[in-house]
Amino acid sequence: MTTERAGYRPEGIDDAFVSHDDDAPEATGGAPAGGTDGGEGGGAGGGRPAAPVLPTLGWRGWLRWMWRQLTSMRVALVLLMLLAVAAVPGSILPQRPVDPSAVLTYLQDNPTAGKILDKLGFFDVFSSVWFSAIYLLLFVSLVGCILPRAVAHGKNLRSRPPRVPRKLDRFPARADGTTERTPDEVVDAAVRHLRGRVRWLPTFRVETGTDAQGRRTVAAERGYLRESGNIVFHLCLVGLLVSVGVGQALHYRGQVIVTEGRGFANAVVDYDTFESGRLFRASTLDPFSMTLDRFTSEFTNDATAEPRDFTAFVTTRDPDTGKTTSDTIRVNHPLDVDGSKVYLQGNGYAPVVTVKDAKGQVAYSGPVVFVPQDSKYTSRGVIKVPDVSKGLEQLGLVGFLLPTAASDDTTSPSIYPQPLNPLLVLNVWHGDLGLDQGLPQNVYRLDTSGMKESVKTDGQPVTLTIQPGETVKLPDGMGTITFDSLPRYVALDLRYDPALTWVLVFALGALFGLALSLFTPRRRVWLRVTTDGDPAAGSARTVIEAAGLARGDDSGLQREVDAALAAATGDTDRTTGTTASAANTRKATR
Repeated sequence: MTTERAGYRPEGIDDAFVSHDDDAPEATGGAPAGGTDGGEGGGAGGGRPAAPVLPTLGWRGWLRWMWRQLTSMRVALVLLMLLAVAAVPGSILPQRPVDPSAVLTYLQDNPTAGKILDKLGFFDVFSSVWFSAIYLLLFVSLVGCILPRAVAHGKNLRSRPPRVPRKLDRFPARADGTTERTPDEVVDAAVRHLRGRVRWLPTFRVETGTDAQGRRTVAAERGYLRESGNIVFHLCLVGLLVSVGVGQALHYRGQVIVTEGRGFANAVVDYDTFESGRLFRASTLDPFSMTLDRFTSEFTNDATAEPRDFTAFVTTRDPDTGKTTSDTIRVNHPLDVDGSKVYLQGNGYAPVVTVKDAKGQVAYSGPVVFVPQDSKYTSRGVIKVPDVSKGLEQLGLVGFLLPTAASDDTTSPSIYPQPLNPLLVLNVWHGDLGLDQGLPQNVYRLDTSGMKESVKTDGQPVTLTIQPGETVKLPDGMGTITFDSLPRYVALDLRYDPALTWVLVFALGALFGLALSLFTPRRRVWLRVTTDGDPAAGSARTVIEAAGLARGDDSGLQREVDAALAAATGDTDRTTGTTASAANTRKATR
C-alpha cells in the first residue's frame, strides 16, 4: 500500500515558496526518485520535500531597491556631507576660472602632483564631473523624497479628523464643565473657537457629529502645517540647488581698474579679469561703456585719517541709442546697469610717468597703478619698460608713492592719504624683464631673475625721488623719467547673476518652512456633549467632556483644552481641567 504525503502550504505564503506537484520528484513504490530503501530519506512516505526556491529580484527589483536607497534620508545626509567635503579643494587649491596664472604656477612648482590633480579636475572643482555627480544625486534624492511625502500629505489634508474616543478620561489633558446652553449652541461655540477667526486658514480642522448614544461630538485636529512647513523647506532647498546651478551656469563677473578720464566697454577683452559660467556667451553682454570722470575721497583731519566717504562719478553710454547718463558709485551702493551690478571695490593713485631711453625715444608713457599698503595710502608699484630702442636693455623701476611725504627721507611712509606732498621713490633695474617667455606675470611684481639693479659707487642701490612735474635722469645714462601728474583710479567689480533674486526667495521660503515645522504644534481635541436632567421639567443642563492629545510633549495642550471648554460653556468659572498622570500618559500613547 502506497501512501502519498500531502504537502503543507501555510496560509499567506507566496506560491514561489511552495513546491507544486509538478515540481515534486516522482515516487515509485513509496520511494522517492533517486532514493533507495533503507537509505537516507528512504521508506514509504519518507521523501523529503524539495527545498524552497527563493525569488530573484531581477533588474526591476534592483532598480527599485537602488531608488529606495537613493531617496532615503540617510543617503541624502551622506550626499550633503559629501558635497561639503567635495567643495573643500575648491577653497584650498587655485581654481582655473578664477586665477589661471596661480594654477600655472602650481603646476610648475609641483609637476607630478599637479598633473594628477589636474586630470582629476581639482583645479576646476565646481565644474568637475564628480562634483556635478554629487550635486545631481543630491537633487534627485531630495526630489524623490519630497514627491511621495507631498502626495501622502495631500491625502491627509483631505481626510477627516479622528472620531471622538469612547473614554476621554484616559488622555493626558482633559477637562469637563456644565452650562445652561443647549447642545447645539455648545457645539457651534466650540466650532467657532477651534476654527479661529481666519476662515481661509482655520486653526483646527473640525468635524461635528452624533455618536451611537445620540450625544453630540466635536473632533478637531491641527498641526498639518508642521508637515506642510517641512515639505516647503525641502522644496525650497531644491529651488536653491536649481537657482545656484542656473546662476553658476549663466553668471559672469568682470573686474577692471579705471583711472580718471578713462573708461572701459562691457566686453570680455576690456576687463582685467573675467570669469563666467559654462553657458555664458559673450554675445549676451549688454552693450554699454563707462567713463570715470572723477573720484573723490574724504578722511578725518587727524592723525588716524579714518575714511569717511568714497565716491566715483561716472558716465555710462548706450551705443545703440547714444544716450549718456551721469551716475555715482559708492561703497555698498552699486550702480545697476542693464541688470548688472557695478561695485566700487577699491581705489588708489596711478601716477602718469614718461620714460625715455638712452636714445631719447619715448619707451613708456601713461598711468601706472600703485597699490596702497597702509591706511595712509603708502603705495607700492612697478614700472616695466620693455619697448626700448634696439640694442638697449629693458628697464624696470620699483618703488613707492607717498601721497604726503613727511620729509625728503625716502624711508618714511606717507603721513596722510590725500596728495598734499606727493613723492615717487624708485629703484632702477635693467636687463631682461622676462616678458618674451610667454608666461603670464604679475603686473605688481618685477621678475629680477634676469635683471641687475643699478647701484652707486659705494654699492648702495640708486634711489630716485621725483615730485610731480619733475624730470630725473636714470643712472648710467639709461634715459630719463618724468612725473607728469597724479590721477586717482578705482577698482570696479561688475557682476551679473540672474538667479540672485530666486536664491533670496527660496532662502526666505526655506526659513519660513523651517519655522512652521519647528513651532507648529500637532494636537487633537475632542468634545462630547450630553444632556443631564429632564428638559421637560426645566431642570436639564448640558455636560461637556473635553480631552486633548499631542504628538510628543506639549506644555500648551492643557491650556488648549481649557480654552475650548471655556468657549463651549461661555462660563470659565464652571470649567475644571486636569492633567493626567504619567501612567495615564503612557496608557493613552499606547
